[in-house]
Amino acid sequence: MSYREEFYYKNKGYSQITTQGLDLSKYKNKDLKHLWRKTIEDGFHGICFSMYEDGQEPGDDISFEQVERRVKILKPYVEAIRSFSCIEGNEHVPVAAKKQGLKTLVGAWLSDDKEDNEKELKGLIDLAKAGHVDVAAVGNEVLYRDDLSLEELLGYIKRVKEALEGLDIPVGYVDAYYEFSRHPELVKNTDIILANLYPYWEGCPIEYALGHMQAMYGQVVDAAQNKPIIITETGWPSEGGSLKGAEAGDTAAIKYFVDAISWTKENDIPIFYFSSFDESWKTGDEGDVGAFWGLWNKNEKLKY
Repeated sequence: MSYREEFYYKNKGYSQITTQGLDLSKYKNKDLKHLWRKTIEDGFHGICFSMYEDGQEPGDDISFEQVERRVKILKPYVEAIRSFSCIEGNEHVPVAAKKQGLKTLVGAWLSDDKEDNEKELKGLIDLAKAGHVDVAAVGNEVLYRDDLSLEELLGYIKRVKEALEGLDIPVGYVDAYYEFSRHPELVKNTDIILANLYPYWEGCPIEYALGHMQAMYGQVVDAAQNKPIIITETGWPSEGGSLKGAEAGDTAAIKYFVDAISWTKENDIPIFYFSSFDESWKTGDEGDVGAFWGLWNKNEKLKY
C-alpha cells in the first residue's frame, strides 16, 4: 500500500482512543528529556518547515542550499514535510523534500495582496505538475486573519482543483479547527480537511492540553463529512511567557510533544508538528513565545 493511500486517504471512521498523557509527577526532569528524545528518534509523521535563520524573515529570498541543509536535518525523524508558501525560496522546500524521499504538504500563502496570491497559485500548480506535491493547501488561516472573504477563498480553491484535475493530488485549505464547523462550504469544496489545533492559544493549562486537543479534533471530525483529516499544526512553546492558564516552558513543551505524538500514532492520525526550528523573527503578533516553537533551536540543534 502506498504512503498516500495509507495516510492521506485512509478512513477508519475516526473512532478515537482517548489517553490522559504523561503524569508529570511521576517523572524527573532528566527522564522527561530522555522520553522526548526517544519520541523524536522513533520518528513521527510530519513536521512544519522553518525557513529562516537569525537575521532572516519573510520577504528574504532563501537559497536552495539552506533549505536542503535543513531538510536533511529533519529527514531521519519524519516521513513528510509541510511548507507554507511557493515563492521567495519556499518553492525549494518540496523539491528538497522529494529529493530526500519525503512526502510533502505544500501550501500557497494567500493574503489580501492579490498580486502575490497569483504568484503563489502559479507556484503551487507548477510544483504539483512537476511531481513535488502530495497534498496541496490553498491558503493558511486566511479566514482567521480575515484577509479574504469566503467567496474569494473558495474561488482560489476551485481554480487550483481545476488546474490539478487528473493528477490524484488532494486539495485542501488550512485553518483553525472551528472554521470548518462555521463554514461547511470549505468542507464541500475541498478533498481533505487540514486543521490547526492549538490548546496553548486557547489558554489551556498543560495538564488538560491533550484532552483539549482531542476535543478539537472531535469537532473537526464532526464537520468533515467523512473526508480525510490531517492535523496540519499543533505545538507548544518552550519559553516566552504565558497565555491565561497556558504557560510556555521546557516541561510543558516536552509533555505536549510526547502526548501529541503518542496519541496520534495510536489513532493513526497524520500530524505535522509545529515546528522544526526556532525562528527569531516570529516575535511580532505572537509576542516572545513566537520564537520558541521549534523542536530544534535556532542553531539547528535538538533542544533536549
